[in-house]
Amino acid sequence: MANTFELIASKTTPTDGTASISFTSIPSTYTDLVMKVSARTATAAVGDALYVTYNGGGTVTAKRLQGNGASASSDTDASGTWVTGANATASTFGSSDYYIPNYAGSTIKSSSADSVSENNGTTAYSALMALSSSATAAITTITVITESGANFANNSTFYLYGVKNA
Repeated sequence: MANTFELIASKTTPTDGTASISFTSIPSTYTDLVMKVSARTATAAVGDALYVTYNGGGTVTAKRLQGNGASASSDTDASGTWVTGANATASTFGSSDYYIPNYAGSTIKSSSADSVSENNGTTAYSALMALSSSATAAITTITVITESGANFANNSTFYLYGVKNA
C-alpha cells in the first residue's frame, strides 16, 4: 500500500517573529501525522531546542542521540530536536522532522524525530529522538516552542501533513 501525504496546515513566522506555533483542530481522518520544521531562533547561541506538546499539555519525554560536530552523546530530555540559533551563520535555518503514528488512537503517543541545526562553522547540532507522550486522547493540537523561550526568526516554516494508507 502506498502512503499519501496531505497538507493539513502550514505556518510561516511573521517579520516580528513569534514565541510559539500551534496547529489546532487536527482532523482524525489520517493514520499518522508528519510535521516538518525549518526554523531559526533569536536565542544568543548556535543552536536551540524545540519543545513539542500535544493538546495543550501532557508530558513529552525523549531519548536522544545527539552530536555537535566534535562529540556524540545520549540523554533523556524533555525538549527535543535542534534548530539554528542567532549566533549561527547568518541566514541559515535548522530542520526538524517529526513522525507521529496512530495519533488519533486512545493509547500513549509515541513518535520519532530527527533534526540538524545549520552552521557554516565548527559547531552544529544533530539529533535522533524517540519521544513518548503521557497523553492518551487523540491529538487535535500540536504546539511548538523553543527551549530558550526566544522567538522564531522571520520566515521559519512549519508544515503539518496527514498520512493516509491508500
